[in-house]
Amino acid sequence: MDNNDTKRISRLTGILIQLQSKRLLTSTTLAQKFGVSIRTIYRDIKALEQAGVPIIAEDGKGYSLMEGYRIPPVMFTENEANALITLEQIVLKNSDSSLIEAYTDAISKIKAVLLYKAQDKVELLANRIAISPVIQNKRTSSSLTVIQNALTAFKVLNITYQSEKNQQTERRIEPFALYYTLQESWALIAYCQLRKDYRMFRLDRIEKIETLELHFKPHDITLASYLKDKIEKFQNP
Repeated sequence: MDNNDTKRISRLTGILIQLQSKRLLTSTTLAQKFGVSIRTIYRDIKALEQAGVPIIAEDGKGYSLMEGYRIPPVMFTENEANALITLEQIVLKNSDSSLIEAYTDAISKIKAVLLYKAQDKVELLANRIAISPVIQNKRTSSSLTVIQNALTAFKVLNITYQSEKNQQTERRIEPFALYYTLQESWALIAYCQLRKDYRMFRLDRIEKIETLELHFKPHDITLASYLKDKIEKFQNP
């Protein structure tokens, strides 16, 4: 097997991983990702199809994997595993307990697919990383994963919210985006059906939260445009 064959096998595997991690990918995106021509991507896609991979081509849109098709777990490189283990120490200081629980579970699964030699190195690294005690290890919320699920499923949330003036209100909101504030706590940007406008809700002020079986239409604005508008209003009050 020459170098070109090795590169192609590596690229075919990479294309499979990309297709599994994203719902739809264009040939242009794949060509840019792997530094090859679009014609090469066409040949690679055909080779994967001939190998039995159920790739769906949508005219004018791109490629996707058939619903339910999965490839075996990917083996992480040592550098990738080290990056995730390093990030774990930071996540453990996070203010939302639900995020910590989900990340810890994910890290356990990642460690399970590592080779024994890599597991030993990862364990060594985990024991050699510390976060400054100046950074408070406080838990101020536990609703981040609930909000994430509602955000991606376009479901309405019903919350009991405590304002800065200690006024408690019940709201139905449409989750739009998450924002990490200077106070080292999470905030939710959402369309408030009560106020008929977008509002920012600090997660540590959400007393109760419930996901309703009510769907809302995806928002037309982007997070970038929302933040830009907020900055302009702050600079020009």
